[in-house]
Amino acid sequence: MTKYMQDGSRELAPYATRAEETRGRLIPETPSETRTEFQRDRDRIIHSGAFRKLRNKTQVFIENEGDYYRTRLTHTLEVAQIACAAARTLGFNEDLTDAIALSHDLGHTCFGHAGEWALAELMKPYGGFSHNEQTFRVLTQMEHRYLDFDGLNLTWETLEGVAKHNGPLLADKTGEAIPTTIADFNSLFDLDLHHFAGSESQIAAVADDIAYNTHDIDDGYRAGFFSFDELKALPLFGPILEDIKRHYPMAENDRIVHAVVRQVIGSMITDMLDSTRATISRLKISCAADVRRAKEPTICFSFAMQQNMRVLRDFLKKRMYGHSHVNRVCAKAEKIVQDMFVFLMEKPDCLPNEWYAKVRGRETEDAFKARIIADYIAGMTDRFAVKEHRRLFSTETMI
Repeated sequence: MTKYMQDGSRELAPYATRAEETRGRLIPETPSETRTEFQRDRDRIIHSGAFRKLRNKTQVFIENEGDYYRTRLTHTLEVAQIACAAARTLGFNEDLTDAIALSHDLGHTCFGHAGEWALAELMKPYGGFSHNEQTFRVLTQMEHRYLDFDGLNLTWETLEGVAKHNGPLLADKTGEAIPTTIADFNSLFDLDLHHFAGSESQIAAVADDIAYNTHDIDDGYRAGFFSFDELKALPLFGPILEDIKRHYPMAENDRIVHAVVRQVIGSMITDMLDSTRATISRLKISCAADVRRAKEPTICFSFAMQQNMRVLRDFLKKRMYGHSHVNRVCAKAEKIVQDMFVFLMEKPDCLPNEWYAKVRGRETEDAFKARIIADYIAGMTDRFAVKEHRRLFSTETMI
């Protein structure tokens, strides 16, 4: 368990990342008198425009389909809660964990993965598109809030954690080039891309898996996509569901589902904590550098939990992500994104003035123009994308 000092502060584990040992920022700044560098990162992320827009961006269901379905913002907050609780228990740096978790989805498009798939296909001739790279663009280029720099000028550790959210970037092994935005930034501020990120980034990534797998079950059940009987067949949910039904036979179904989801989250976190402690011991991890130089992730699940989560993901893919309702909404969302992208590539002067100013004089440079248009569309909320599509294509409203 984490030890606490007499003043209430937490004693970090030897392999945690320490704010006082930060590698700094691309553009040096005077330290704060009241906050650590990682606290400043977290605060800048929370106050960013991209963070506020997450409340109106899709997780699975379009944000206007119901008040209780997760949006990209509520998903992000749930990831941060799980990640910070686990980091606190293991003695990792909670502020850095929080910053990485809160920023990990800032580059997600309108309409969630449907919008991302559409933009990825459209951007294939122009360098590609992924929400991970887009997040990095938001953090290093697209936020315009500060007088001395574009982006948020976050610390090396936060940017490293975001860039390597899914592990090291190894172009020579994957066969895919490192995303251009990350590669260009890396040439200015070496993020050590071929090694793992620190413990705080790894725990945020695992928390992401825990959050969306369990909460998608909650939302899918609420939407009527599957029943209690189907949940009983899932190894992670079945035993817990049976136990709760036995102890609370008269409980309402909605209460039972919430109780099951909470217990499943708890079992996943416990498994991750136990497996991580075992891995740290086996790999003889003694400092933050050991975490980054390890040959495998330090934060992990047991083999049994990995198998159970694979079953859960397959279930969600078939019964939720592949549901006809979701497919129909996704098809409409993809068409909205495709229509706008193709139209604006042909007529970039129909971009809002502040966006067209970025393109003016370079209209014949398709790759440059496409990236600006992708930035514009990716930053839209669901409702704004629907309205903008209507303004561009409806003849009923000419303004």
